[in-house]
Amino acid sequence: MDCRVVVEAAVPVYDVESPNEAVRIAISKTGEMLNPDLNYVEIEMGSRSCPHCGDELDPAFIAADESLVALELEMTVFNVEREEHASRIARKEIGQRLENIPLEVLEVEVLEDDDEEETAESGENESESEKEESETEETSGEEDSEDVLPEFEDLIDE
Repeated sequence: MDCRVVVEAAVPVYDVESPNEAVRIAISKTGEMLNPDLNYVEIEMGSRSCPHCGDELDPAFIAADESLVALELEMTVFNVEREEHASRIARKEIGQRLENIPLEVLEVEVLEDDDEEETAESGENESESEKEESETEETSGEEDSEDVLPEFEDLIDE
């Protein structure tokens, strides 16, 4: 089973004046820490809301020219047994590169296995066509192999 895991990270940023600047710096900083090892992790601006009224807030909280930015990091984890297993793998992989940055799993989504079904069907079709080709080669194989070998030997002699 394959899963898409979304992890929220609280990235500290220093010497900033606006929420937009803080978000840009946090995304850049996070990208530098993840690359090149985890260049497949998508980094997006997180969302925050007021716990009392539910209003949408900026993803960056600024105080005294320092900011804490909420980012969402999304990655796909392949060949896992359960959703919990996928979330642990994602937290471990991302957490190893983002030292001292708190992470929380927001969402784990099981991906459909359409590719596996198509591969299985095409594999059956290919095996049937390979059988037909091998039968055809067996009936005319001796004549063809004799014709090919002398030409190959002639090329080596030259």
